[in-house]
Amino acid sequence: MPKHPHHHHLRGHLRAVVVPTTPQYARPLEKIQPLIFPTLKPEELFTEAHYLHHHRLFPQGQFTALVHQDGHWVVAGSTVTFRINFSFFEKEHSFEEAIDSGWLSNHNPEGEWLYGADVSVHPDYRGLGLSKMLYDARRALVRRLNLRGEVAGGMLPGYYRYRDQMDIETYVDKVVAGELTDPTLTAQVRSGFRVKRVLYNHITDPRSNNCAALIVRQNPQYHPSYVYA
Repeated sequence: MPKHPHHHHLRGHLRAVVVPTTPQYARPLEKIQPLIFPTLKPEELFTEAHYLHHHRLFPQGQFTALVHQDGHWVVAGSTVTFRINFSFFEKEHSFEEAIDSGWLSNHNPEGEWLYGADVSVHPDYRGLGLSKMLYDARRALVRRLNLRGEVAGGMLPGYYRYRDQMDIETYVDKVVAGELTDPTLTAQVRSGFRVKRVLYNHITDPRSNNCAALIVRQNPQYHPSYVYA
């Protein structure tokens, strides 16, 4: 049993937990990245070296989802995060720039916002609620660190089905309104994220014409800290 699981979850016969990412998970996580994100370029995927670096840089912000199968725990997904200030994501940026080709050099230890670089779930373990568990771990972290909230560039993998009928802004509006369902954005909206705008040329994904949605989830429990001179 992994130590200090953040969540414990039962679905069918599979048990799942979300735990802090430690160096032992770096290599298994690297192996599943291309399966999770088949459209991304190699420089947009995280490697073992990246995961080890993230752990040194900001250990509290990294989580791994494990599923108990055939008597042992299998690495089934993860989320990578770092801290930033609001000004960072107000300007146009690509995913590769945001994550600095995986090295997270934009991490600011004093940053007031959590930037969610990814939520990754292995295709074999989708539908078990792992994404929600990872998002819940992030939400708990934001509250624990008293951050203003979370921000991310959400992929829009369902757009290709509607490309001939509407532009991407209309598609995003309809997903937010619940008129259409997107494999990624719908779950994010349900878990409290709001769409600020469309990010063009953000990420390598032909399904969405390389666009993403800039999404923000505020922390309702945020308390400004006053500094007395």
